[in-house]
Amino acid sequence: MLFAVTMRVNLPPDLDPTVRDATLAREKAYSQELQRAGKWPHIWRIAGQYANLSIFEVDTIEELHQLLWNLPLFPYLNLEIHPLTKHPSDISA
Repeated sequence: MLFAVTMRVNLPPDLDPTVRDATLAREKAYSQELQRAGKWPHIWRIAGQYANLSIFEVDTIEELHQLLWNLPLFPYLNLEIHPLTKHPSDISA
C-alpha cells in the first residue's frame, strides 16, 4: 500500500537547543533506516517551508501508523495522509 504523507514541522521556539538537536539527530537516523528498509522510498522537501512530502510503502495502515508514531518529531508534526492507487491513465501501469 502506498501513502503520500505531508509532514509540517512545528518545533516550539523555546525548545531547549540540546533537546532540539538530539531529536533531529534521532529523526534523521530513524528516517534513513526506514528508507534503507524500503518503507520510505521517497522524500522531498517542500520549498520555502519546514515540511516534506513523503511516500511510504507499507503492508497495512496500522504499519504506517506505527512508523509515523515512532518518528522522534511526531509530537511536533502536522500530518496529512493520502492513500494512493494507480491511475488508469498512467502509461507505465
